[in-house]
Amino acid sequence: MTIGWFPGHMATARKKAAETMAMIDVVIEVLDARIPGASTNPMIAELRRHRQRPSLKILNKADAADPAVTATWLREFGGEVDVKAIAVSCKRPADVAKIPAQAASLAPHRNRSDKPVRLMIMGIPNVGKSTLINALLKRRVAKTGDQPAVTKQQSRHQLSPRMELIDTPGLMWPKIAYPADGLMLAASHAIGENAYIDEEVAAFLAQTLIERYPGLIVARYGCKPEGLDGPGLIEAIVARRGLRGGSEYQKAALILLNDYRSGALGRVSLESPQSREAMIAAPGEPVVVEVEADE
Repeated sequence: MTIGWFPGHMATARKKAAETMAMIDVVIEVLDARIPGASTNPMIAELRRHRQRPSLKILNKADAADPAVTATWLREFGGEVDVKAIAVSCKRPADVAKIPAQAASLAPHRNRSDKPVRLMIMGIPNVGKSTLINALLKRRVAKTGDQPAVTKQQSRHQLSPRMELIDTPGLMWPKIAYPADGLMLAASHAIGENAYIDEEVAAFLAQTLIERYPGLIVARYGCKPEGLDGPGLIEAIVARRGLRGGSEYQKAALILLNDYRSGALGRVSLESPQSREAMIAAPGEPVVVEVEADE
């Protein structure tokens, strides 16, 4: 299954982001800590490197991700040039409080009242950019929602006399090179629901959980995953939950997706630096998904 999603407003958002990049000092890229590689937008890296801007990578939703895997991602990103990485949950004020100082350290030539640090917050849809803005400002200024692409235009905010924030719309890219990335993004609710089939995404998620977190499956659903594949696990959920009606499989698929998205399954990471490296190195050419912009 190949997945791609690039609504028309994102092409405009990319052009505006390129213009704004010339006027800022640091890019804060918000990632989903459960899928840090898949949620890294290559267009953002391209834009900031063109302008030679450093990046603070925020692995948000860290409270929902596997902490051991998150630690490996922090080491991985920390080895990149002009990059710092921290793991946070925007629900925790103490985590959010770390961000301004970390960002300012990447622009030591500024951070004065006459030269405030100008931060540009970027990322794919539904990774928590607006929630982060609200938490940093300690008031609700950015619209939030559990759907991708809530923010449609840039907004500017004064964090302090020494720091300015620019919030940007969630930005996807028009070509997803690896099908697994599209499936991870869909499972994590970063892609519009019209771009994928729930049952296929749930089967991928189920297979990943069988391979990496069998104990969480037992704890949540009371069924042993040994000998099951992804679709088989969904059928097992149908049986354990006593689902009825003509769409039992679809209901179970949605239960699994919602349990993962809400954190009810437990702390789960769908990829590690090692698994990502193996995916990229797998035999065969990447499947590039060409996506036409829609309205």
